[in-house]
Amino acid sequence: MPKPKHHILVCTNARPPGHPKPSCGGQGSAQLLMTFNMGLMQRGIMPGEVLVTGSSCLGPCEQGPTVVVYPEGTWYSKVTEADVATILDEHIKGGKPAEKLNPDSIWK
Repeated sequence: MPKPKHHILVCTNARPPGHPKPSCGGQGSAQLLMTFNMGLMQRGIMPGEVLVTGSSCLGPCEQGPTVVVYPEGTWYSKVTEADVATILDEHIKGGKPAEKLNPDSIWK
């Protein structure tokens, strides 16, 4: 398998119902993971060219769902299914972080 051009990590960490700390899993990130995979297929991006991986907690639970795109190390917070197309078209295909999604704002 050739080295992928990009690796998209989607936090899918879930906490039990009623837990005081929010989680990405409780905010629909499992569906988000599927939406990324479907979006890659719809755009004709070959398997292995971009990896999409579910991850455990990435840390900023209050800002979830959290998505990180490597190799750039760009973090997106509060990602919705509608944002997936923007990330795929502007960042993955276009080569630049999706500015309208305020990338890396979690660190500001």
